[in-house]
Amino acid sequence: MAKIDDSVKKKVPELRFPGFTDDWEERKAKEMIKTHHFRSYLAEPNDVGNYEVIQQGDKPIAGYANGEPFEYFYDVTLFGDHTVSLFKPTKPFFIATDGVKIISADEFDGRYFYVTLERYKPASQGYKRHFTILKNEDIWFTTNKDEQVKIGTFFKQLDETIALHQRKLDLLKEQKKGYLQKMFPKNGAKVPELRFAGFADDWEERKLSDIVSRLSKSSNNSELPRVEFEDIVSGEGRLNKDVSHKFDDRKGILFSSQNILYGKLRPYLKNWLLADFKGIALGDFWVFKPINSDPKFVYSLIQSNHYQKVANDTSGTKMPRSDWKKVSSTEFQIPSSLEEQKKIGSFFKKLDDTIALHQRKLDLLKEQKKGFLQKMFV
Repeated sequence: MAKIDDSVKKKVPELRFPGFTDDWEERKAKEMIKTHHFRSYLAEPNDVGNYEVIQQGDKPIAGYANGEPFEYFYDVTLFGDHTVSLFKPTKPFFIATDGVKIISADEFDGRYFYVTLERYKPASQGYKRHFTILKNEDIWFTTNKDEQVKIGTFFKQLDETIALHQRKLDLLKEQKKGYLQKMFPKNGAKVPELRFAGFADDWEERKLSDIVSRLSKSSNNSELPRVEFEDIVSGEGRLNKDVSHKFDDRKGILFSSQNILYGKLRPYLKNWLLADFKGIALGDFWVFKPINSDPKFVYSLIQSNHYQKVANDTSGTKMPRSDWKKVSSTEFQIPSSLEEQKKIGSFFKKLDDTIALHQRKLDLLKEQKKGFLQKMFV
């Protein structure tokens, strides 16, 4: 792929496949885009297997265009208020009618058309919908079908790579959910379903207040970094930014390395963090210091189904908060062996690290795609 010399004043992208030198053309989107109308009806439940399921909302509708099933079209794009999706239909679809346009463009290869829409897709402006804004966009494009195919194929392969990494990440997250269910005892059980070899003793019931002490010492030390809800990736226990220089004089709860932060406000948001630095927690956090128990194990415990059920038995409606009296007095099953606790805690720490690594790879691929969309289009 060749980089275009900035000194060459052509209407061409910065990055281009070799062999293509013609200027790109500019036209209004509404001059090229065709919209296809369809009639819709509710499908019978036993018809579900006969359709591809593609929906914008929660209630799928079976759609037909101009009285014909969608296989009537070879390349169409479903352009929604919140999403752009390209398909080459072989069956009629389930789609949600609300906010979805079925569009095509004769001048464009199907996949190139889709990528062009991704590149030019506007944000909503007040009451105006995406498609209304898009129609009045000035779009630059190559008329060379071979170049269109190369660009469309390039982004198709990139999308497939992104989708593959997304599936791997989703699988890891599902595996973690499964392990959290199987590596902690279910109601009434004395031992978990899945256990490390060499451990056979029953787990023991302990109140949370016997496992952790809740820290409450406050500080406004301006030399310590701050952590608040917005800094934590929900359900993943990692920071979404570098807070090492997030200094100010706001007052919060002091925490140290190996302390656990748990967001008590709207606990269903799953704002939790096992700290590896000293700092100040701002907002509705509980800060736990493990007592005669492994910090990584306790961190895994607060993610388990049992703890989450108790923590989400909240008071309040608009701003629900976990009830400390209720949570602290609840008995949880834990291994009597500190060694077993450490094995469980280390297992989930490694799993979290693997998930974070895959997330970083996925984020990098998405950023690379954004860069290519900028540089491979005018």
